Amino acid sequence: MKSIRSIITLCFLLLTGNLVMAQNAHFTTSGTIEFEKSINMYAIIKKMITKDNESYFNPAFDQYKKTQPQFKKMKSVMTFADSKVLYTPLPDDPTTNNGFFGSSPINTQINTIATDLATGSSITQKKIFEEIFLVKDSLRKINWKVTDEFREIAGFNCRRANAVVMDSIYVVAFYTEEIAVSCGPESFTGLPGMILGVALPHDNTTWFATKVTDVSVPPAKLAPPTKGKAVNNKTLRTTLEAATGDWGKESALILKAALL
Repeated sequence: MKSIRSIITLCFLLLTGNLVMAQNAHFTTSGTIEFEKSINMYAIIKKMITKDNESYFNPAFDQYKKTQPQFKKMKSVMTFADSKVLYTPLPDDPTTNNGFFGSSPINTQINTIATDLATGSSITQKKIFEEIFLVKDSLRKINWKVTDEFREIAGFNCRRANAVVMDSIYVVAFYTEEIAVSCGPESFTGLPGMILGVALPHDNTTWFATKVTDVSVPPAKLAPPTKGKAVNNKTLRTTLEAATGDWGKESALILKAALL
């Protein structure tokens, strides 16, 4: 009888402890997140080389490898408060040389994205070469499949989820429920917490959070962009397809980067 009472007492203490921990758990709802985007430029360039262009692409690629690192790193910051999120790319290092790519969407950050989770909509300012578009549309619906794999990112325990977007882009995302905002870098949303890591394994690109700051954010810091030619996603796709239709393999890569 005494041992049964001891077991019951132990179970009660464990339950009480778990309840206290749950009550004291802190879930971030506003703050800033710093991200690093990494692109394997060598892999990207190789995909662009064909028998038709190798005579000039191969020498250009060889020169690029002599002067540029394999992975191009870029910074961005996400500011969020409850249902409002603003994702902003930071300027490249002024010493960065983009080589023969120039300001192509393939190797630059073109999106400033204001997301309104309450209305399920976004306003995205896209700088594509020399033209600026202002894309107003609903959030992309992503059919995520949550897994049992976990990893730590920026001090948070994150769970893996997989999906396919734009019909062919395989996405691996890692999200944490400790940040109670269903958003992520670029246009990735729809998981039960903040996405702190994204990888496109077949497209040689990743985004990972490097720092999370829990801080109050005033509404003025979440104001959406306002400049650019007004379009929706469908109109933008049609415009870009018409403009790059005869650019060969480069066209497909530009469309992926510009519409992601």
